[in-house]
Amino acid sequence: MSLLETDPKIRSMSPTDRFLEPDSPDESGSSANIEQGVAPVELHTRAMDNIEYIRDTMESAGQFTALSGLGSILLGVVGLAAAPIASAQPTNEGWLVTWLMAASVAVPLGGSAVLRKARSAGVPLLSGHGRRFVLGFVPGMLTGALITVALFRAGLFHLMPGCWLLMYGTAVLTAGTFSVAIIPLMGVSFMVVGAVALFFPAAWGDDFMAVGFGGI
Repeated sequence: MSLLETDPKIRSMSPTDRFLEPDSPDESGSSANIEQGVAPVELHTRAMDNIEYIRDTMESAGQFTALSGLGSILLGVVGLAAAPIASAQPTNEGWLVTWLMAASVAVPLGGSAVLRKARSAGVPLLSGHGRRFVLGFVPGMLTGALITVALFRAGLFHLMPGCWLLMYGTAVLTAGTFSVAIIPLMGVSFMVVGAVALFFPAAWGDDFMAVGFGGI
């Protein structure tokens, strides 16, 4: 005699109930959860998590490409225009003021050009490689500003062009490690011009500034 005929519980069940009866505690628990309204994890939630992970991975593996060619051209124009004006100044203080005024014009022009390109390309400046680029660029520039103050107090104006080019090149080289390959090369070029300027007469300082900021 078969199990279906001898088991009273099974004999009392209809054929439909036999197939609907859960086979294990896990299945019965799942059925109870569904009946109680406990919904499974939404598929779109998992998809969004995967998309976020992929985006973060791409940002960490990519490069900062929001550097503006137009911004570089504007910096060069300012440098070339400032060089003859600075060399015509009768005093060291007037010479320094000329270059500081040129920097006050060039920095906003270059920064706004980078911001405009970053926005148009959808590249974030405060996260990923954009943040790393900024953090690599700013320390070199701040160091250059501090060195300028020290040289001014010591009256060593003739060393300023070489130091400016060296520190700007260092900032570009450091930040350029998170950008395209040509940027670190530009930084090295600035550093070479600055190093050479340190060993030439002071009268050549503006020429080296024009070569560096106007030619590279």
